[in-house]
Order: sequence, then C-alpha cells, then structure tokens
Amino acid sequence: MIFFLLSCFSFIILSKFSWNLEMGSFKFLFLLKPMFKTSIISLTFCNLDPTKNGVITSKTQALDKKDDVCLLDLPDLPLECILEKLSPAGLASMSGVCRSFRTMCTQDHLWERHLKQKWGKFLIGDFMFKEWQTYIDIKKKQTLLDSSNGQGYFGVFTSGFRWKKNVKLNSSSIFLPLDSIMSWYLALESGRFSFPAQVYNRENGNIGFLLSCYDAKVSYDSHTDSFKARYASLGRATIEENIKWERLRSPAVDVSPYDRHVSDCLTDLQPGDHFEIQWRKSKEFPYGWWYGVVGHLESCDGNELYCQCHHSDLVILEFKQYSLGSRWREVVINRRDHREVGSEADGFYAGIRKLYDDKEIMTWKGL
Repeated sequence: MIFFLLSCFSFIILSKFSWNLEMGSFKFLFLLKPMFKTSIISLTFCNLDPTKNGVITSKTQALDKKDDVCLLDLPDLPLECILEKLSPAGLASMSGVCRSFRTMCTQDHLWERHLKQKWGKFLIGDFMFKEWQTYIDIKKKQTLLDSSNGQGYFGVFTSGFRWKKNVKLNSSSIFLPLDSIMSWYLALESGRFSFPAQVYNRENGNIGFLLSCYDAKVSYDSHTDSFKARYASLGRATIEENIKWERLRSPAVDVSPYDRHVSDCLTDLQPGDHFEIQWRKSKEFPYGWWYGVVGHLESCDGNELYCQCHHSDLVILEFKQYSLGSRWREVVINRRDHREVGSEADGFYAGIRKLYDDKEIMTWKGL
C-alpha cells in the first residue's frame, strides 16, 4: 500500500513539473519571438547554426529568408582581399568570430605584412628571429614541464597538444600556435618578448655616450609607443625607459658585444670616410660602437690633390664630438696589423666598420 501511494505521488509531481516546464518554455519562446524576428530582419551579415559548434554556415535560411548573404559565401579571392585590408586589431577581432574566420585570420601571410610594416627595421639579419626561436623553445619546455607536473607520463604525452594554446587573444577563448607570425606580432606588441637591438646615445643622451650605440635587450610599450632597454654591463644591469623608435636599430654585425669584430675595411680607409669603431672602458665591459671620421696625418696638409694618407700604414681616426686636445679626440691605428689598442686610462679600441650607406651616415649626423 505504501509503495502504491509513493508511486502515485511521484507520478503527480512529475506530471505537474513537465506541464509547467512546457508552459514555461512556450511562454519564453512567445516572448522572444518578436525580438527574434527583429534581430533577423536587421541582421544581414550571417547566421550561426548552433548544431555546428559555433561555425558560421552559409546555407542557413532563417525564417524562410532566401536573400540572406553570409560573408563566408564570398569567393576566396574577394574575401582574401577584404582580410588583407584589415588592421592587426581588426584581424584579431575577426579571428574570434568563429572557427572559419579564426583559420583564415590567423594565417601567416596576412600577419607577415603587418610584422614587416611595423617591425621591419629590427628584422634586418637574423638577430630577432634567432631570439624568437629561443623564446619559443623556452616556452614549449616550460609548458611541457607545467603540463607534466604531477601528472606522470600521461601529462607528458598530452602536453604536446597544449603548445598551441599559449597565446590568448584578449578575453576570448581563441588560442594560437606559439610559432605563428600572429603570435610573434602579439608578443612584440604586448612587450612580452624582448629582443636584441642597439640604442643610440644611451641613458637619455648622457654626454658620456654622445654619438655611440650600445647593445641592449629591448621591449615595447604600446601605451607610450616607446621602448625599455636593459643594457649589459658590469655588476648591476642598467635600465632605460621611454626610448623612441629613432634611437634604435638592429645590431650592425653578428658578434657579441664582448667579442672583437674582425675588420675587413682597413685597406680601404682614407680621409673623409665615415666609420664606427668598437670601444670599451676596460676589458670587463662590453663594447659599444662609436662614430667618427677618418682624418689626415700630421705630415699631410689636407690638400686632396697631394694627399697620400691612404698609402700609409697609419690611420688617424677622429671623434669630433670631443673638443681639440681631448684624449678621446683622435686615435692612431695600424691598418696592417690592427687588433685591440688602448689602455685602462683611455679605453680600448677594437673592430672597425666603414659606413658605405648614406642613410647610416645621415642617422649619425642627425644625432
């Protein structure tokens, strides 16, 4: 008897609940129907099919409207042209619309143009690319370590699938492969990625560094459109902020700031030539590049018609940013057997670069 009463009671409750749920759903849809119609009439962009897991479909016909056109209905060429016109912010926003647009808007060739347009001056040589590859390797190892921590072999096995989920677009759930150009661009733009560069007139134009260029690791600040540099130095690191674009360049040669550059222009140097030379305060400090002009020997009166300075083994290097009589005004080197020359009092001079590019020369003169 008790079991019979419990069964009847349960049946009554479930029936009432089902009836209320159906009525509630009916009322809910009834209220939403006018809003739904208004939205569909005003929306001519595209329609989302919830059964496709967020993928925009071009075949849907909402409310029997056969004239609705989705952006994805366009042929590949016009659609590609539209995406090429978008800014980096526009591409990033479009990549969060759906899976189809995420695939199209994160393609490397679309972001390569933006990367070269904004960051091209630092892409000279392989300096930034090598640093980026190192950055990727470190991030992958870190992700692998974090994924496998406390998860045993299963964590190590599955962590590989998470390598493509490290760079997040704003607050959306769209993730990028670490080695994509879009990921590279966003890492630069956000300042997460520091890259090697050289800074003219370091430490806010300190007179002690006038007409010099020093290696540093720099990161970008998009709020101020400037850079922060961390200089390699003896003891504590020196940091400078608010560095403008015109004070930065890609490293001139592929050599460590602690190594001497092997000069290949010594036989070509003659009076009037512009050059850069490595100089450091002592053997423990890194080199900086200093600008100068080749001068005439004391035995020469400077007359171009009779000048024979280029036939001499000795070369006069002048640094006109220093006054006459300064111990740093000029230095004499031997073009036949030039290594590092100098002393603890005057510093040490090493590798030389002759400047052939007028743009480089004008940059130095502008400083």
